[in-house]
Amino acid sequence: MKYRYLGRSGLLVSRLCLGTMTFGNSQWGCDQETSSAIVKRFVEGGGNFIDTANGYSGGASETMLGVALKDHSRDQLVIATKCWFPADTAVTSRGLSRKHIVEACEKSLKRLDTDYIDLYQFHGPDPYTPIEESLRAADDLIRAGKIRYLGCSNFYGWQIAKTNGVAALMGYEPLVSAQHLYNLVRRDIEREILPACDDQGLGMICWSPLAAGMLTGKYRDQDKPDEKSRIGQQAAITLPRYWFEDSLKMIDKVVEVAGRLGRTPSQVALSWLLGDPRVTAAIIGARRVDQVAENLDAGDFDLPAEVRQELTDAMPLKLGYPYEWMNTNLPGTFGKAELEPTHTQRLP
Repeated sequence: MKYRYLGRSGLLVSRLCLGTMTFGNSQWGCDQETSSAIVKRFVEGGGNFIDTANGYSGGASETMLGVALKDHSRDQLVIATKCWFPADTAVTSRGLSRKHIVEACEKSLKRLDTDYIDLYQFHGPDPYTPIEESLRAADDLIRAGKIRYLGCSNFYGWQIAKTNGVAALMGYEPLVSAQHLYNLVRRDIEREILPACDDQGLGMICWSPLAAGMLTGKYRDQDKPDEKSRIGQQAAITLPRYWFEDSLKMIDKVVEVAGRLGRTPSQVALSWLLGDPRVTAAIIGARRVDQVAENLDAGDFDLPAEVRQELTDAMPLKLGYPYEWMNTNLPGTFGKAELEPTHTQRLP
């Protein structure tokens, strides 16, 4: 397993992160025994980074992870969780208000049965709560020793920049990470979010790196997924997100490349993500131990640069405006200096 720093923080994490959304899920998840076995296999494989959320399986994911952690050294692991989704029927138990952040954190600590959370993440943006309020609440929790680092998930690029700008102005702890949807099929974050993270020093944690299992190749040659499969049970969300003509062609390409390299499609898809230095980790989820074992091999496997570019070119991303304008006008306007300055902003 290889390790990367989480953004500009000093926190070193495995470049594969174990996702626990399956823990306690009654439809496509696993029970406590399997969850504990999955954690054990992940840790034995060198993984130290585990992600959950208070909204996964109604809090059961955190509880089951807490039980699994009893078999391991807590201080050697980096545990991440989140808040934002409704925690119960109370109208105040949602979003990023001070009340909800503090209450959600306390409940997560109890479910995880731990004294501290390494990475606490805002699971989504709250359009009704000033970010100053949310940041102050998180900063208070950091100063109280209940959380160590702060991250976000599903934020817009401008919200990432604004959040860290406010943090710098007010003297609060900044965001060190962002967790977003990113895979070979859905590369949307390359337009604005990845550049914002790069500028602000946030490490990217990729969720759904295998496109809900599609990049494993198991749904090839199917008109539609099995209704009993995870992607079939979540069809209203997953089919519009992943199931379209270009994505099916992309999957065929991944399978072809995997065969050529003697790797599995999953390992190739994960390694493609990790070929970008802006990516800190890719989240791997599992409902069986053998799935973890297969994906762990991507913790050490690096795609050759030319193969990664081949996959990138197989489904080009149209960046649109203003990138097209910059691509046309930047070369003729600048480029007169002998050397590139160290503070150069990296544009897509």
